Amino acid sequence: MKHKNKVFDNVLDLIGQTPLIKLNKIASKFEGNFYAKVESFNPGHSSKDRIALYIIEQAEKKGILSPGDTIIETTSGNTGFSIAMVSIIKGYDCVLAVSSKSSADKIDMLKTMGAKVYVCPAHVSADDPRSYYQVAKRLHEERKGSVYINQYFNELNIDAHYKSTGPEIWEQTEGKITHLVACSGTGGTISGTAKYLKEQNPNVKVIGVDAFGSVIKKYHETREFDEKEIYPYRIEGLGKNLIPTATDFDVIDEFVKVTDEESAHTARLIAKSEGMFVGYTSGAAMQAIMQLGELGEFKKEDNIVIIFPDHGSRYMGKVYSDKWMNEQGFFDSKNEASAQNIQYIK
Repeated sequence: MKHKNKVFDNVLDLIGQTPLIKLNKIASKFEGNFYAKVESFNPGHSSKDRIALYIIEQAEKKGILSPGDTIIETTSGNTGFSIAMVSIIKGYDCVLAVSSKSSADKIDMLKTMGAKVYVCPAHVSADDPRSYYQVAKRLHEERKGSVYINQYFNELNIDAHYKSTGPEIWEQTEGKITHLVACSGTGGTISGTAKYLKEQNPNVKVIGVDAFGSVIKKYHETREFDEKEIYPYRIEGLGKNLIPTATDFDVIDEFVKVTDEESAHTARLIAKSEGMFVGYTSGAAMQAIMQLGELGEFKKEDNIVIIFPDHGSRYMGKVYSDKWMNEQGFFDSKNEASAQNIQYIK
């Protein structure tokens, strides 16, 4: 419950109502007005706070969850953190199956939040018993009194954003939004937000962001699952090697694919140009804007909203690490290490 004097009962009262911030420099060479929906202002520093709280409270209302029960989930990190945070406040145990692609920083944060973490190999098929999908299912079957959130195949994932993120953006833009650009992993954020916005104005164009190595874009275009599309990639939180039912492909107009390397550099560019320290997936969303802008997608009167889903602190060992970037081969004469900005006085 939120009180008039701005004192909150607990951190869960801070979920939602994240700011919409105008981007003044990074896209200045393109036509249009660009705004970031900055989800790192949630208490768990990501958009996943919204679905964690909503899905758990719906389970409580249905009598599926009782005090002392265990919540189990698959996660690349952010959803796990949000579920662990909600579990602490509400008194549940939290068990998470995490992809090995998740940064060490994320895994350490999950442990710090009291979750029991199972780290599963990232580059195995979804039906492999070692995949984080299958591990979570097994843990759910083995543990009495457990609830499996199953964000990839849970319609409540869409509902959470339909009831919160969509209305917030519509209100913040005074109904003048023309484009929504968002990464698609589980698909809940883009689907729920898009569903609400298109109900208000069917002409709002919804653009999803996918990774090379993911099946999502091709499935959207052909409705066929092509296993040949799948290969390892580094970006966390977007793209998939399966088709999540939490993605409503009918409300998405098109997908744009982005590379690991360009997305990493664009995340760094957001920090340097706009003063926003955002995550790898935010870099991917902004990279899609850069590509679309170069193609002349936007007009002067357009109002483009880009969802920045999480905070840069989750990626200190990855895109904000010169060592990691160098190991990936991401530095060249065009993009140099930030270490050159440091001088040690002896």
